[in-house]
Order: sequence, then structure tokens, then C-alpha cells
Amino acid sequence: MRWRTELRNRRGMLRWANASSGRLSTLTTAYTFAALLAPFFVASPAIAQGVNADAWNAAISRFEQKMEAQVAADDVGGVSAAVASGSDVVWARAFGWADRDRRIPAGVGSIYRTGSISKTVTAVAMMRAVERGFIDLDQPLSEIFPATARFPGAMAGAPAPTVRQFASHTSGLVREPDWDIAASGPIGIWQERVVESIPLSRFQNAPGAEYSYSNIGYGTLGLAVARAVGRPFMEFVEEDVFKPLGMTSSTFVIGPELAPRLTVGYVNRGDGNPDPEQPTREHAGRGYKVPNGGVYSTVGDLARFMGALQGRASPAILSDESVAEMSRVHTPEDPDNGYGLGVMIRTTDGGARLIGHSGSVAGYNAYMLFEPESGLGVVLLRNYNQGQASLGAAGQELLVELLGALR
Repeated sequence: MRWRTELRNRRGMLRWANASSGRLSTLTTAYTFAALLAPFFVASPAIAQGVNADAWNAAISRFEQKMEAQVAADDVGGVSAAVASGSDVVWARAFGWADRDRRIPAGVGSIYRTGSISKTVTAVAMMRAVERGFIDLDQPLSEIFPATARFPGAMAGAPAPTVRQFASHTSGLVREPDWDIAASGPIGIWQERVVESIPLSRFQNAPGAEYSYSNIGYGTLGLAVARAVGRPFMEFVEEDVFKPLGMTSSTFVIGPELAPRLTVGYVNRGDGNPDPEQPTREHAGRGYKVPNGGVYSTVGDLARFMGALQGRASPAILSDESVAEMSRVHTPEDPDNGYGLGVMIRTTDGGARLIGHSGSVAGYNAYMLFEPESGLGVVLLRNYNQGQASLGAAGQELLVELLGALR
């Protein structure tokens, strides 16, 4: 196959690459099923030319050893991890089990739920609508979706929250509706659940006053985007975000083609009995949590997505202006650390600016983080909720170490 020849050529050129981790090239999107289940390493020339090979390999080796030990100690499920340069995966490996009961190992092509990384996807869809003139970031969301005027508890004299404020968690809304079935029910009724949740949610402060993470806010935003563009939300995302980026393993509904690669999610509460029942049930739907928690993906697809967030994807789906707008802090507390439009932003003590998002739903955790100046990023996906393997800590530590190897 052609990808084997290309990969051998790259290995010959890049002698520092540790090729023992696998056999899959990112130079083709026509991956075989067997390759998708294998761990792999690919080095890109851009990384190779500017890297301290010893420091890079040492960072990767430390991460592998630590993650392998932690996943084995947790003895629940698995973790898939990748390092990306722009939209290209330059290293990836999987640890543990995609299905512990059937002893199916996790692979680099394993599919996981991404939780709140879905909010970043929704924000990108929103910016696609902004660029086409369907939405203005500073218009009240109620102009697009009049039912949102019914959120109770608005502060006297406060203006209606804008699209920008919904996207940056500064709308003033509470985190969740006061309704115990809002986040349950089949995916086909998610829009009805959003509308029904509006009068059962409330403002807790004035729009723009502070950062206040809101799942109902993002559920409402996603439905507003769909109404603005005149297309079903999931269709719009799949056709205008996933498809142009080549995110062929990303979706809201797992069909028969992707089902063999879907990991089994496990809720583990420390009692030694991982439970797949709730995660399995939620594959049919989580009520209103579609724009704010409904995306399934892989580490490779999320690498492509991170590239789009940096303006490094080909084809580009966001203008430079949109990339910049999403990537600046929109929350009032700290100009260097906060929330942008669908992304979390942090400045390290060393001055590196890191952008990304995390996600957590029953049986699954997700984490993506990138440094836009270098284009380097990491993605970690896990099919269990608790354990020694902390995705956020491990991912940030790896990224910072790899950035050090580039300097």
C-alpha cells in the first residue's frame, strides 16, 4: 500500500523518530480498520527540523510510561492519546481497553464521546454562520431565537444577553435547568428539551458581569445557530465542520460503520465495579445535551479540528479574523486567563499561551490543548470517569515538555 512506502521514506529521513510505536500514516484518510486499532508514530518534517530530538523523545517516553502504568493500575478501560502539529498527527498511542469484558484493546482510531468539547464544535459552527452573515456576535440571541426572552430572573434594566455572551459563558445563566429530566431522553427530542428547559432555567447575574459556565446556555446557542442558518443543527455541523475537515469518525449518532470502533464507556465510582449501563443507555440521547455534549470523535479527528482552531487546516474553514476572535479572552476576570468563544485560554508562568477544552460525560473524559504559536497540540480521550490517569494534568505536562523541545 502507498502509505507504507511513504511512511518508510519518512522514517529514513527522520532517524530520531521512535518508529516502534506503530504503522499508521496520517498521509491518507483511507485508513484500514486494522490500522485504526493500532498505536502509531509519524514524524512531520516541520517538527523534525526544529526539534531537540533527545528532549522530544524523552518527553514522549515519560508520558508513555506514566500513562501505561496509570491505565493498568486503574484497570477499567483505556486512553487514546495523540500529539499534533497543526492538523497533522505526529505521534499517537493507545493504552488499555476499548471493551474490558471482550478484551478489545483501545486503538488510535477508537471512538469516544467528547463531552463539552462539543461546545467548541458549536462555537466553530457559530462562527461559520457569522462569516456568512446569518448571525452577528453582538446581537441579542433573542432576536434569532425569541423563546430565549423567557429565561426567568433577568436583572432589572439589564440588556438581553448577546450571541457572544452565550458563546463565552457570560450570559448570566445558571449551569443547568431546574428539571431532573432535562438531560435525559432520545436524541430526536433534544430541541424540544431545550425549549422546555428555558422557563426552568434562570439568570443568576447580569449578562457580561462574570464568567459562569452554562450548559443550558450552550444548548440554547446551538439551537439558535440552527434557526439562523435554517438547517438542522447536527446536519449543519456535519456538513460545514466535520466534512470539510475530513473528520470522518466524528458524529452525533453512531451508525453501523462506526459502531465497531466505539469504546464501551464505564462509570467507575471507586467500588471496584465499573458500570457500563448508564454510558450505554446515553448513546441513545441525553436530552438537551447535543450542542453542549453530543459529539463523538477520535484523537486523529480532534487533531484536525485543533488545526482549524488555529487557522492551520486545509481547507481552512475559519477566517483569520474568526480564529483570532475565538482565541481571545472574553471573560472579565483576567485578560490572560479565561474563556474565549468555545475555548478555554491559559497563560503559563513561562508565558506560553495554551488554548483548548475538556469534556466529561458518563463513562467518558476528553481533553485537547494546543499552543497556537508553534501549532503543537495534544489530545487525550478516555472511556472511564475516574482514576490515576488525569487527562488534564498529563496532557498539559506533555505539551509543555514538547514545547521545551522545540526551543
